[in-house]
Amino acid sequence: MSFRIALSGLNAASSELRVIGNNVANASTTGFKQSRTEFADIYAASNLGVTSNAIGSGVKIASVSQQFNQGNVSFTNNNLDLAISGGGFFRLNDNGVNVYTRSGAFGVDRNGYVVNSQKQRLTGYSADTNGNITGAIGDLQLSTADLPPQVTGQVKAQVNLDSRTPTLSAAAFNPNNPATYTNSTTFTAYDSLGNPRLTTQYFVHTGAGAWSQFMTVDGTQVNAATGADLGPNGERLLTFGSDGALSSTSQVTTGSVPASNGANAFSMTMDYTGLTQYGSDFSVNSLTQDGYSTGRLSGVDIADTGIVTARYTNGQSKTLAQLALANFGNPQGLRQLGDTTWAETYDSGAALVGAPGSGSLGLVQSGALEDSNVDLTAQLVEMITAQRNFQANSQVIKTSDTITQTIINMR
Repeated sequence: MSFRIALSGLNAASSELRVIGNNVANASTTGFKQSRTEFADIYAASNLGVTSNAIGSGVKIASVSQQFNQGNVSFTNNNLDLAISGGGFFRLNDNGVNVYTRSGAFGVDRNGYVVNSQKQRLTGYSADTNGNITGAIGDLQLSTADLPPQVTGQVKAQVNLDSRTPTLSAAAFNPNNPATYTNSTTFTAYDSLGNPRLTTQYFVHTGAGAWSQFMTVDGTQVNAATGADLGPNGERLLTFGSDGALSSTSQVTTGSVPASNGANAFSMTMDYTGLTQYGSDFSVNSLTQDGYSTGRLSGVDIADTGIVTARYTNGQSKTLAQLALANFGNPQGLRQLGDTTWAETYDSGAALVGAPGSGSLGLVQSGALEDSNVDLTAQLVEMITAQRNFQANSQVIKTSDTITQTIINMR
């Protein structure tokens, strides 16, 4: 029996060394989780149970349990490198089967899908055409199509007109003669094809608290639309109170801007809510418009909540999707598949899928990878201990062999 007891100890120590060796070998494997060998003693039992003075029958491997504590996060220069800070796993589609990983080294395949080195696709919640996240989960795909242009529809201007400037006649306005207007400011509008249209606003001081505003697009005058506060020369009439605030209508729609290069004609709503007339120099504090030209994909940003945003060459951005993470009631029950991936089992429980930062799920760090959680120093110490255990059990076998040989040699 001593031989068998010692042999079980040798097998247990050998198994522990294998586990330690696997941990050490994967000390630099991204997203790897170390394992721990757990032992249990063996006692021979009868129908009456085990007596209090029974001698054990050795040792066995009770479990090789994975340790899912957080690994260090190392930063990289790739926005598609992802690390999870906290609980959860990336959810991957492996040819129709869901698998899970903590290794976030991702790239893009030729079809625009975000994949790892095994070509498993990262999954997430899709976004609608307006960038709103929906509840539909699918493979995360980055579209390389151009972002369609948007025609300018709304213009907001915050301008101060100097009340101290001399008055002029609006009837004499000529955009080619600076002597016929007081001030001007320029911005770029965009038509339905994304063509830039150079737009200039001219302001003419016509009297105390009274101004006229003219507009040209690509050098052609565009009159204000019919309605209140319109002058006889196609201008917009602006009036200010003694406090310098605009007292006339703050919004006006322009007439039709002529079509150009095959684009549709369009009109713009001018919002002058922030227009003032103070006794200070002319200044343009803000001048914005909501149109833009077409744009090509220039980069992708991923927020800590998993929101995937595409950046385009025209300065615009668009929400594409949100990463989906999964967690389990018992992560140690997951089945290891290799390649730093796990599969759901009965023991792990069903995957609880959600957005990063919700529930027990951690946040996502873009441009970073989670290192292996192997502590090399601790593993080397455990290796020495396992070696001593192996040697000690070998000595038990050697001693038992000596005793047995002595008995055999007795006369």
